[in-house]
Amino acid sequence: MKKLIMICVAVMALAAAVVPTAVGETKDNSEAAIVRNLDIFNALYKELNTYYVDTIDAQKSIETAINAMLDDIDPYTEYIPAKSRDDFQVISTGEYGGIGSYIQERKGDHPGVYITGPYKGSPAAKAGVRSGDRIIMIDGDSVTGWDSDKVSARLKGLANTQLRLTVVRPYCGDDSVKTFDIVRETIKIPPVPYYGVTRGDMGYINLTTFNEHSFQQVKDALVELKKNAAVKYIVLDLRGNGGGLMESAVQIVGLFVPKGTPVLTTRGRDKQSEKIYKTTAEPLDTKIPLAVLVDGGSASAAEITAGALQDLDRAVVLGSRSFGKGLVQSVRPMPFDGALKVTIAKYYIPSGRLIQEIDYSQRNADGSYQRIPDSLARVFHTAHGREVREGGGITPDIKVDYPDINRLVYNIVRDNWAFDFVTKYAAEHPSIPSPSTFEVTDTIFNEFKRFIDPDKFQYDKVCEVGLENLRKVAKTEGYMNDSTKAEFDRLEALLKHDLSRDLDTNRSEIEKLLAREMMNRYYYQAGEVEYDARKDETIDRAHEMFAKPGEYRHILHLPK
Repeated sequence: MKKLIMICVAVMALAAAVVPTAVGETKDNSEAAIVRNLDIFNALYKELNTYYVDTIDAQKSIETAINAMLDDIDPYTEYIPAKSRDDFQVISTGEYGGIGSYIQERKGDHPGVYITGPYKGSPAAKAGVRSGDRIIMIDGDSVTGWDSDKVSARLKGLANTQLRLTVVRPYCGDDSVKTFDIVRETIKIPPVPYYGVTRGDMGYINLTTFNEHSFQQVKDALVELKKNAAVKYIVLDLRGNGGGLMESAVQIVGLFVPKGTPVLTTRGRDKQSEKIYKTTAEPLDTKIPLAVLVDGGSASAAEITAGALQDLDRAVVLGSRSFGKGLVQSVRPMPFDGALKVTIAKYYIPSGRLIQEIDYSQRNADGSYQRIPDSLARVFHTAHGREVREGGGITPDIKVDYPDINRLVYNIVRDNWAFDFVTKYAAEHPSIPSPSTFEVTDTIFNEFKRFIDPDKFQYDKVCEVGLENLRKVAKTEGYMNDSTKAEFDRLEALLKHDLSRDLDTNRSEIEKLLAREMMNRYYYQAGEVEYDARKDETIDRAHEMFAKPGEYRHILHLPK
């Protein structure tokens, strides 16, 4: 079977390779090559299907071949079979029919699919479903052994249809099994989960995606914030925003720049395909000081927004360098209700630069893709003459270093210690202070420490493995004697894990985990974002910039 798949992949890749007309090759010859290779593929598959010793899964084999061909082009060109069209539609519309909750599949001591976050006001939330509930039945059918995709498919459905959900609720005594009758609704995922005033004078807007509703929600938030006389500055947070609809990005940029301002240019395989996108509506405010926050998770439409506002010297960008996706995709219909999302162009922001980091048309000798080195990146200029460079995403005007993830904290998240603790805490505490005042107290932190079972906590034994490898090298190289062994033993004792001490050492990061989980549990996503905004170092840096006389104008080369 593996051999069959490899053959399918090879033939399909070969067919794809001859689609562009080679230099010196006529169009007729190119089309003949395509027909020839497709005939070979059809004949090959027919022979395999007839004579191969085992039964062939036709659909799986063909989809494997298609996906391998597309993977060889770039990560964003993909085939979407009919069964996946609904999931794809959610990305562009932010809407689907269902109960309105995140779920998570877990392995280990307590396997199953868990509710991890009902949306505020969703059918799940209104029915009383909580984070931490483990799903055991849907409409009378046991879901034991089901993966999250299968559970998700059963939870989704047409609006106004009913389902019965049975869960096990931990830490609730004898009444741990609960059943809910839920009527599905059209779920609208809010692209702006939270906006508000922070640091006393900054209007803060958190935008998580660019879909059909993003522009209107950002506009509504901006209108409300501008009504507040205390608001002197605006912060648009695009960190972790993976993008979405390009048109939405152009609209959002248009809130802050004059009507008719060019935001980006797309260019395909020929000059005739070039298209310039300009803002089409009157702005809400072209003067209010604006900061845009980005990080390595900011991509595509998020980079268009941040990059255009940077190139136009309309905003100061803060954070870390963005992802670097400068490619445009279009969705083309395919037979039998499938679709092809295909890269059709590259986009260039107002300075003329392309922010695409990886050149998928070029490969290194080892098969990896080529990245544009910073030393070779061309220099462009913003509206006021500031230097900006192509490739590698958007480089912030003010860089903020984010700390590396500590392995202990990573393990707490990976093994759901914080999630399970908050499930227990929520079962015992009906309320907590609001996101604007909540703090993880000594009492809460010490409860969490007691909750973790040292015998079950899984450390990543990086130090132990590294030390053991060093012991072997020392022995092999002839350095291992009594004195060296004693030093190794002493170092081993120093590196021995002490869970209580390690938790105290990393309390600051652990508190953030616990607080976010609690905010999400009691105040949903909006509460989590509001709390984070209170504690965020990048937002602090934005406020320092605005508060320091002349810094904002100096960065953007604005006239005094």
